[in-house]
Amino acid sequence: MNLRVWWRGLAEGRCSGFTMLLTTLLLAVPSLLYGLLLQVRALLYRYGIFKSSRLPCPVISVGNLTVGGTGKTPITIWIARYLLQQGLRVAVLSRGYGGTLQGEVAVVSDGRSIFLSPDICGDEPCLMARTLPELMVVVSANRYQAGLLALEQLQPDVLLLDDGFQHLRLQRDLNILLLDSSRPFGNGWTLPLGLLREPRSAFRRADLVVFTRHQPGQQVVDPGVPYCWSSHQLTTFRRLVDRSELPVAGLQQARVAAFCGIADPHAFFEGLRGLGITLVATLSLPDHEPYHGEGFRRLERFVTEHTADWLVTTEKDGVKLALQQQRWLNKVVTVRLELQVSDNGRLVKAALEKLLAPHP
Repeated sequence: MNLRVWWRGLAEGRCSGFTMLLTTLLLAVPSLLYGLLLQVRALLYRYGIFKSSRLPCPVISVGNLTVGGTGKTPITIWIARYLLQQGLRVAVLSRGYGGTLQGEVAVVSDGRSIFLSPDICGDEPCLMARTLPELMVVVSANRYQAGLLALEQLQPDVLLLDDGFQHLRLQRDLNILLLDSSRPFGNGWTLPLGLLREPRSAFRRADLVVFTRHQPGQQVVDPGVPYCWSSHQLTTFRRLVDRSELPVAGLQQARVAAFCGIADPHAFFEGLRGLGITLVATLSLPDHEPYHGEGFRRLERFVTEHTADWLVTTEKDGVKLALQQQRWLNKVVTVRLELQVSDNGRLVKAALEKLLAPHP
């Protein structure tokens, strides 16, 4: 079993027995110390000992408490689309994880053209820019500097801070926290024993909680702040080479192999099976896997070893594969992850409208 997959099972509380006991004994103290350090850090920001900066523009943060897999990118795209529909100029500030900019500040898209490839700026910024052509995207590990560049060059009306819940160096006007409906806090431990980036009490900083991956009839714990829920659906299968749409019925009757480099590959594979697609083989790669070097060689071996009519992957993986030239790419099909928010998103929309309403 892949070590990353094994660790995620442990962190989600799906392991038991002697292995679980031994790992808990080894990692409990580092996890407690890490959690304490994050609590002290948050307090230092809260009381102004660590300085945070404010931008002269409304800032909306979308983030989570756990490591990967809660659907930040679909929520960010959903919010950006709504704001664009209101006639606003929207810029996303992203860390650019998985890219090669090494701390530089760069414009990925100005709302008209895309200037950087995913190997440079990261897969998620590129995916957002391609999904919403009018969206402006700027990347940097320093989101304050990214915001300054956006304001100077792009003149946005509102800034979206992608994966920003822990980025306390930049003040925000609306703090949206995402929690997975089935396991909002993993096994309850912070890293490295659990999935939590900081102690669960940090959710109190949120103005609004969105429970993601919600299933019909599933109960959620009232977080004590306004909340709603959302669900993800796999829709719109397109061939990578020409972007032509492929009916799901064509995949249900074919030999299909699936692969992805995302935080929660199990959910992706189960989503495909839930559509009636039989998977002859699956391959899980690390999140944000760059498709060159050993990762790409693993994928090529997977394609060679498993005979399949179609190779299905996520749109996020697709933006990176589009840079490749291998002949087997004509069998690659990408699938879009669509978001549905409870009550047609009225709670989220109301929070956005209140923030952006003109003040007397």
